[in-house]
Amino acid sequence: MSFSSLNLDAVIVKAVAAAGYETPTPIQQQAIPAVLSGRDVMAAAQTGTGKTASFVLPILQKLSQRKPAHPRPVRALILTPTRELAAQISEQVTKYSQFLEPKLKHLVVFGGVSINPQMMGLRGGVDILTATPGRLLDLVGQNALKLNEVEILVLDEADRMLDMGFVRDIQKILALLPKVRQNLLFSATFGDDIKGLTSKLLKDPVAISVTPENTTAEKVEQQVYHVAKGQKTGTLIQLLETHQWQQVLVFMATKHEANRLTEKLNSAGISAAAIHGNKSQNARTAALSGFKNNEVRVLVASDVAARGIDIAQLPYVVNFALPRGAADYVHRIGRTGRAGMSGLAVSLVSPDEMPQLKQVEKLIGMKIPVVELAGGLTQQINDRELTIRPPRPPRGPAKPKTTDGSADKAGADRKANNNPRPGKPRTTSGSNTTGNSTNTGNGGAKPAAKQGQPKPQGQRTDNRRPNTESNHSGQRRTNKPNPGRATKGE
Repeated sequence: MSFSSLNLDAVIVKAVAAAGYETPTPIQQQAIPAVLSGRDVMAAAQTGTGKTASFVLPILQKLSQRKPAHPRPVRALILTPTRELAAQISEQVTKYSQFLEPKLKHLVVFGGVSINPQMMGLRGGVDILTATPGRLLDLVGQNALKLNEVEILVLDEADRMLDMGFVRDIQKILALLPKVRQNLLFSATFGDDIKGLTSKLLKDPVAISVTPENTTAEKVEQQVYHVAKGQKTGTLIQLLETHQWQQVLVFMATKHEANRLTEKLNSAGISAAAIHGNKSQNARTAALSGFKNNEVRVLVASDVAARGIDIAQLPYVVNFALPRGAADYVHRIGRTGRAGMSGLAVSLVSPDEMPQLKQVEKLIGMKIPVVELAGGLTQQINDRELTIRPPRPPRGPAKPKTTDGSADKAGADRKANNNPRPGKPRTTSGSNTTGNSTNTGNGGAKPAAKQGQPKPQGQRTDNRRPNTESNHSGQRRTNKPNPGRATKGE
């Protein structure tokens, strides 16, 4: 079967041929005619089966065949869970629409980058919008676009969107869409939450399943290495050097561990880069680009990128740690063996991960072969540093101490003698100044009082201001002069 036999226009078939594809995959053979006929579609297909083209190609054809009622409304909306997947779908739309006349305008929007260029791109309107749910709602809140004329809605990797907590965002988006539209839902797995969503979203859908649910690609060879706890880093480096693997995607449990492993690999002379949610979009794009161009040998990723990395001939995937959910194992190793290519998926399993391994094997319905490390472990590198965060730098220099370990002696003496700090003179309790007033020739300024000499009871100072008096707490109050009145303390 050829693409032309699927009732696709000649210009679209020409673009597919220019991309290097001649024969449609099973998911494309079933989905493309269903989408062209206007039916809702519910497709269960594992990653790497060509499902992106199965909805992009018919959408391009349907939009190019009829003009919109208004200039460039959003006519097709494609929702994806990750930035990387959104960018890859955008690349596919650009590639397959290159020969269409008139041109269809397409835009991709996601978080992690400035919203202003995206708002500028929406000013002239777009025909096809690919978006992550959060950024789409941000743009709607900024009145940058409206979704009341969407003709086709695509939920790609729907299960992953629900796993990442996008269910409320999706419900808000659905409320903004017109009631009459075509809905296409693609997912690698179908749990109860997905089935609940499809029952409300899809109307009499065409159900497509090219492979059984939660199964791995047939051409992906799977292996398990039983590794003692704390020796995974050394095992990984030894496998990379022994077999000379190139383009290796390594999945980690946490973002911090991904960063630390990247540092260790680079220190060992193995070019590596990390990609995860804490990285800026520019850093993620640069890391993925370098990996695709073979400038980076190892790409260390967290699960956020499990669905967003699409490399046609990625040969190796390594599970440095097994995922918490068994279904995520399927998504991880689905990064290799794509589009009929072969691949190798290796899992480094420590004794405490055996329950997770049993869950994975139960899910995929097979026992994963165990392989021994040839010659034993020679790279003695401990994993403990991967999970220990570096200490925080001190806030500032500590106060100097004397040799006997006491605090600042001058300050202690001042406190013991009840003396003020230098430069901050003050009078003692119950007195103002002692001694007679003296003209110092400085314009009548009052001389400094002697420190530490309390005022004798019952004696009046000669230099007291005529309109002030002191109480025993050292506080002053202002009175009118009254020669017949004795001051307090006399």
